[in-house]
Amino acid sequence: MDSSQHAQLRRRRRRSTSHLKHVPQDRTLREVLRRACCEMAQQMDKSQPLSKEQMEAAARLLLEKHQQPEGYLGWTMVMLASAFWQSQVAAVPYHRRLFLLPHCLKHAEGCPADYDEFGLDCRKCGACAIADFRIKAEDLGYKVLVAEGSPIVMKIIVSGYVDAIVGVACLNVLEKALDKILLAGIPCMAVPLHSSDCRNTSVDEDWVLEMVQLPYRPQQAQTQTYLHLMRAANRMFQPEQLRQLAPPLRYKEGPIPIDQKQLERLDTLAVTEALAYDFLAKGGKHSRPFITLAVYDALTGSPCTSPDGAAEAENLPEEVLRCAMSIETFHKASLVHDDIEDDDAFRYGEQTLHKKYGIPTAINVGDYLIGLGYRLVTREAASLGAQRAADILEKLAEAHMKLSEGQGTELMWRDAWQRPLAPVDALKIYALKTAPAFEAALYVGARLAGEVDGLKEPLAQFARHLGIAFQITNDLKDWLGDEDNKLQAAADVLGGRPTVLWALALEALDPQEQQQLQQYVAQASPEVVPRVRALYEKAGVFLKAVRLVEKYQQRAEAVADQVEPESLRRLLYYLVDTVVDQQLLDHFQPQTMELQPLA
Repeated sequence: MDSSQHAQLRRRRRRSTSHLKHVPQDRTLREVLRRACCEMAQQMDKSQPLSKEQMEAAARLLLEKHQQPEGYLGWTMVMLASAFWQSQVAAVPYHRRLFLLPHCLKHAEGCPADYDEFGLDCRKCGACAIADFRIKAEDLGYKVLVAEGSPIVMKIIVSGYVDAIVGVACLNVLEKALDKILLAGIPCMAVPLHSSDCRNTSVDEDWVLEMVQLPYRPQQAQTQTYLHLMRAANRMFQPEQLRQLAPPLRYKEGPIPIDQKQLERLDTLAVTEALAYDFLAKGGKHSRPFITLAVYDALTGSPCTSPDGAAEAENLPEEVLRCAMSIETFHKASLVHDDIEDDDAFRYGEQTLHKKYGIPTAINVGDYLIGLGYRLVTREAASLGAQRAADILEKLAEAHMKLSEGQGTELMWRDAWQRPLAPVDALKIYALKTAPAFEAALYVGARLAGEVDGLKEPLAQFARHLGIAFQITNDLKDWLGDEDNKLQAAADVLGGRPTVLWALALEALDPQEQQQLQQYVAQASPEVVPRVRALYEKAGVFLKAVRLVEKYQQRAEAVADQVEPESLRRLLYYLVDTVVDQQLLDHFQPQTMELQPLA
């Protein structure tokens, strides 16, 4: 498929998927469609992962051929993806496969199984299918997790414990898996549940056992994958490689992350460095250093994303790794300072640095991380060459200054007595606060690979559109809360932050309602959140925000359409699909918008 065809498919992105998640209830029909998926997959080019758009187009053709309704689209896409990846799952030994099972397969009444740290302990019970599946898989050597839509799955994969996933889940959960797992080029198979009602549901048990017992067949891998680079980005922040790439000057021994007792025994000169390394090693998805590594790889022949690129990814030049790490140090520094300015209580599920150690210490740790970021680049001046090192430092400094300008604009707005804000003003703040980090990550990867004259402006435009889409998505997520950072939903409103949601509300409400909104927010009490929500809903804020995200996604894709080489264009498409949470956007569609926490 050429770039124009790919771009055309992407323009057909669905806005709602709830009507596309029906499961064929007749077993014979399921068998027919499953065989058709296997036959179609055998004819496909497996050198690149299937995009969601390609999967959808193929699944639609298959359903049309068999005269079946569009409602089976989601189910058919899962079966097609499973058939596409089957040979590569088979190439992974059993002990390197992860088997995911849902809680809802257990009997709702009278289940005696206890929960342990890994989910249900099913060996103590034989009353339902979970026990049969789990015991069979564990006897073969699988790692098994009984957890519905667990957010730790990608972490398990990226950490290097397993190389393929097989699972059972409802179509709602599997749709999210397509976004996060299949697009990255991670071998994955699944058998959908017969319903999504999460209570005493059923599954084609023989298909599950067939999938679990898929024989190990060593073979040459075929499909390109970003997994090796994800693992490379993750490894940089593991204690051993972190110390190797950024040798501490004072905290030369001791655990990373650090414990409180060790911290109390440290020489006072080493405390700042120890806290900085501790924070650098904690949490986060390392998406920005991944972007730098992936752009570098795309512009140097894609050795690390080749099917057998694990060794290449483990041996990336240290100057490339250090420059990628510098992007994360600047990001982490901005988080420390931002948490202080917003007085946030939690980061990565723990107390923020300023809550734990005080504001002066936290400011100092953030400043240290900024210095560390510049040192990571300057120490590579000889290997990078003077001009390339200077170009990278200039881009990092530019990103740092823009971030400060955007944050300063936000602070000035928060401190004002009157708070008029147009949507365009909020978007300008986002362009300064969020987009520069993406731009720096993209630019540094390209500059490490060589000259960037023809890419500098397209990458800047792409980063601007992607950054804005990402930030609006975060604004929406704030109304749901999350398990790590903003445990309180609507924290942006309670903190008086200038979001595009606020601006859209002011634009749509009449003067009396605007005054009410101002008064509610001035109270800064969780009790006013339902009232603010009601005004937001009246103004149509949430759906308007979703449409804005889609607009900026399309703008980012339009830039990507024109980028060469194809390996870089594919990466940009991948970033659009993964940086912005499509499931979150679907949650705010009219038929699903209940503003309840996501599963």
